[in-house]
Amino acid sequence: MTATHPARPYAAGRLPRVPFPVVDEVDRHCAQDAEPSTVHIEVHLPGRVEEDRLRAAFAASLARFPRALMRERPRGPLARRYEWELTGAPDRDPVTFLPAASGALDRARAASLAVAPPLTVSPPLRVEVVEEPDREGCVLVFTVHHTALDGPACLRLAATAAEIYSGRPLPPPSAPARPAAAPPPRHSGPSALSRPARVAAGTPGTVPGNGLLLAELPVPRRESGAPYTVNDQLMVATALTVADWNRRQGAAERPLRITMPVDDRPRGPEMPIGNGTRLVEVGFDASEVVAGRDIAGLLRLTAERTRALKGQPRPQLGRSTSLLTTPLLPVAVRAAYTRGLRVLAGPWTSTTLLSNVGRIPYPLDFGDAGSSRALWISAPARMPRGLTFTTASTNGRLHLALRWSRTLLGDEDGEALLGLFTRHLAATSSEAP
Repeated sequence: MTATHPARPYAAGRLPRVPFPVVDEVDRHCAQDAEPSTVHIEVHLPGRVEEDRLRAAFAASLARFPRALMRERPRGPLARRYEWELTGAPDRDPVTFLPAASGALDRARAASLAVAPPLTVSPPLRVEVVEEPDREGCVLVFTVHHTALDGPACLRLAATAAEIYSGRPLPPPSAPARPAAAPPPRHSGPSALSRPARVAAGTPGTVPGNGLLLAELPVPRRESGAPYTVNDQLMVATALTVADWNRRQGAAERPLRITMPVDDRPRGPEMPIGNGTRLVEVGFDASEVVAGRDIAGLLRLTAERTRALKGQPRPQLGRSTSLLTTPLLPVAVRAAYTRGLRVLAGPWTSTTLLSNVGRIPYPLDFGDAGSSRALWISAPARMPRGLTFTTASTNGRLHLALRWSRTLLGDEDGEALLGLFTRHLAATSSEAP
């Protein structure tokens, strides 16, 4: 939720309302039960948390960020907007302690991909505390409805809960570094009018939904003063992985376009809660991601493109999408043509998505239970993309979540893609042979 849509107070006895911002509305239009739009987050702690204390900490965290306490307001058939109601208090406790049992974490992960929290109940997220008899510590599994919140916003809520739980104040997090606006490089990749490559189909099964693989990898090394960032290394590895996969599947070579969320929000207590990232697309010509490509040159070229995209202001989903959500027609009519346009625009949708959260700016210190030693985030992988890469860095390690649509890829395909990504990321390291 963005600061451009402040809550509007109403008469006594009526809850404040917030019109859906553009990102929320588009995601709400395109909701589908087969592939719920969920953000999945895992926080691994070395110790175990106390139930009453954790519940109280999350309740207090939500009270500090009242924009998280929202539910979708009922509307009539001619309503021109979706609206959030800000409830002031949770409709239900979002924290659940699952029975300790073998395989509990796998089941919680599967539920996080398959069942979204309802938008009609405040807040639209859940936190499941998972313990297993043969596993030390515990895991906090967050499931967030992406229509309402994104991963960084949920992490801010978790960090505040950890601060309250431990009684230790958070150090001020640094704001995301953003370069000054830069002109596009001389060659800025494929034309926006060219159809990008799709991720080639593998061997999907018959069960719909999303598959997920989590991996812990070394952060790729960079030489001192290198003109590119770890994000650029991840972008190059993603492009090479998809190009390599498509060649192995016999797909025709096409340009790649990779969606990259950019988050300019502050990370402190003033952080706006909601969907606050803007999406940009990094393009690669087919000739740039061929086997045997000069990796150093590709890294420099990618850095030029990402630097220009990050530094240029842009609406969250682009200007054309903002026009789609102008409330000139009833929301039901806009929903129908938005879904229709999404189907028609499917062949021109970006190839895949890389969401690099970067170094987690909070210690996530839960007192006696310890600080987070690993953290994974996974973005939705609905069709027509069908494949997303999400990365975060904790304790000097890179935590990768590879998520895919089961209508496009099977579990063995996911393993193969993870192997390709691991190899291509290692090739971007300054220590690569």
